[in-house]
Amino acid sequence: MIRRALEGYEKVLGSEHPHTLTSVSNLAILLRDQRKYKNAERMNRRALEGSKKMLGSGALASISNLASVTVDSHVCEVTFAGLLT
Repeated sequence: MIRRALEGYEKVLGSEHPHTLTSVSNLAILLRDQRKYKNAERMNRRALEGSKKMLGSGALASISNLASVTVDSHVCEVTFAGLLT
């Protein structure tokens, strides 16, 4: 269902619209809950890149997506170098 919503948003609004990016993040959460960590990480990175383009690299959504990517990757150390510049 989330994948269908994402496909619809992409067709109608484009891949970088905030509603589309929210669907990408929702799909990442679902994939993470299903323990599909690689796919979840891919979706979180996509949401991160889209957020950076739409909202700027220092936006809260970008930082939140970076944290999600880090958690999904099982990386203990979070670095924001390059994100906030």
